Amino acid sequence: MIRNFLNKKLNRRQVRRSAAIVVIKLVINVFTVQACAQAAPDPAWSVLEIGLAQKSAAQRVAAVRVLRHIPDDSHAIELAEKALTDKSSLVRTAAATSLGQMHASSADSSLKAALNDKNFSVVMAAAHALLLLNDRASYDVYYEVYIGERKNNSSMIAQQMQILHDPKQLAQMAFNEGVGYVPFGGIPWEAYQNIMKDRKNGVAAKAVLLSALATDPEPRTGKLLLTVSQNQNWVLRVAALEAIAKRGDPALLQGIEPRLSDCKREVRLAAAATIIHLDDVAHAKTTETNIAQTEPQMSDTLLQVAK
Repeated sequence: MIRNFLNKKLNRRQVRRSAAIVVIKLVINVFTVQACAQAAPDPAWSVLEIGLAQKSAAQRVAAVRVLRHIPDDSHAIELAEKALTDKSSLVRTAAATSLGQMHASSADSSLKAALNDKNFSVVMAAAHALLLLNDRASYDVYYEVYIGERKNNSSMIAQQMQILHDPKQLAQMAFNEGVGYVPFGGIPWEAYQNIMKDRKNGVAAKAVLLSALATDPEPRTGKLLLTVSQNQNWVLRVAALEAIAKRGDPALLQGIEPRLSDCKREVRLAAAATIIHLDDVAHAKTTETNIAQTEPQMSDTLLQVAK
């Protein structure tokens, strides 16, 4: 009896001791994981911050660009916002781009301030970032640039005209700075050749602006797109029709019907597809309206029958 009692007591002590050891190990592991989690980012942040402080603008650009891979992080957003005031326009452009790709809504004010930058690339990057944040300020920029009203200063005008007249430069800006758009990325080779032949009119840049304006809710933009759908350049006519289709406003239907007899096949096809889409949108809206009007009447009828 005594032996059994002692054995049970020893077994209990061993169990408690084993349990205590397990708990201690778990606690140690938890603290180790937490310590690693807290310590690991510190060297990483140091690498980024050192990169952002380099004398070379190219190195600062490289550091700013990777910030886009750290979404929902207040410190990353803070670093990108600070880079918006960098002395290099390349860094400022990269900063605006990263903030847009991070969907940093808290940087909305900083991006709007960047719309007044003296460098055109920075302005366009900031506008695109605001577009990603669903901020209507971007539409104002695109509209003003397209119709030539955005004339903040002489340097802005010079850069604006230079890029609008040089599709290659615009495409390079889009690729190098990651602005998020490349003029007519999926167009046929024939259209691309047309764009490159007509550099003086800045067809590529204008097509990009029309695409960006597609979802602008302002009525003035709908009128602009209708006007451009009659442009002498068939590439711009197609761009305007595609923007109208994306816009999905049946009120523009009548204005584009003449394009069904356009002299250019690509325009006729784009017009046909746009008209069909807008007609579908109009029918869908009519159906929704009829249902919304019918439901209360049916409810009243059912209540009367029930009585």
